[in-house]
Amino acid sequence: MKRETVTAGKISPGRAVPPGVARPEYAHTGVPAPYRLSCIKVNADQIERMRMAGRLAREVLNLVLAAVRPGVRTDELDRIAHQHIIELGAYPSPLNYMGFPKSICTSVNEVVVHGIPDNRRLKEGDIINCDVTVYAHGMHGDCSETVFVGEVDTEAKKLVQVTWECLLRAIDVVRPGNKFNAIGQAVEAHARQKGFSIVREFTGHGIGEHFHMAPYVAHFYEPENTTQMVEGMTFTIEPMINVGTAECRIWPDKWTAVTADLRRSAQFEHTLLVTADGVEILTGGREPWFLRK
Repeated sequence: MKRETVTAGKISPGRAVPPGVARPEYAHTGVPAPYRLSCIKVNADQIERMRMAGRLAREVLNLVLAAVRPGVRTDELDRIAHQHIIELGAYPSPLNYMGFPKSICTSVNEVVVHGIPDNRRLKEGDIINCDVTVYAHGMHGDCSETVFVGEVDTEAKKLVQVTWECLLRAIDVVRPGNKFNAIGQAVEAHARQKGFSIVREFTGHGIGEHFHMAPYVAHFYEPENTTQMVEGMTFTIEPMINVGTAECRIWPDKWTAVTADLRRSAQFEHTLLVTADGVEILTGGREPWFLRK
């Protein structure tokens, strides 16, 4: 049976955040702070606050993923996330970031990234990436996973499995002294060997006191990207892997990115800390939701 392409639905108004919740710098204006490095005299307090933000992001993401099922509107997933985030005393980082209208991103099927929750109902056989970032304790924690909506076909299962494997392979090369292009090399080698393509327009990023910071984290191999990882750096790895072409196009909403050929895309994301002898995953572990029984 031919799969329907995703179309834009009705977007409800952004949800309110109580006055007492600490806000990032762009919450009122939509304008983020200037780009800066994620590792500048990082201390133990900053690292512990990053751990706390990461744990909260994972808690919220787990709650959202548990609600994914046929018939649920993506706007309901946004409501669930928003309500729990403010109950935790945190701020939903996407809300009003450069004008983004909702509290999480929900990217279904051919939507690669930055899908805006709306009144579309999830359908049996869909895949959906839910991307949660929270601002808590003065830090941002960012994570996402792609999951199945009911029973899905073999192609979808392979795509999601390989995308998860790409993230794990990338995490395994994170350690002080390694170059950032090792991340892209690990992702690209595995995705291409399995017959998939790697999105180039969107990358991972430094994260900490600001939502998006240096370093830039490509998921494809760039020989010239020789910046070295340094103890104390915090950044995301978030490969977007496509069944068909790697090319994307942007909807008129200026946010939603879809594959140019409208074939499916999947993504996984963790926030990571470079430690003295390797890496610490700040937003969960190495068992994805789609493999849980």
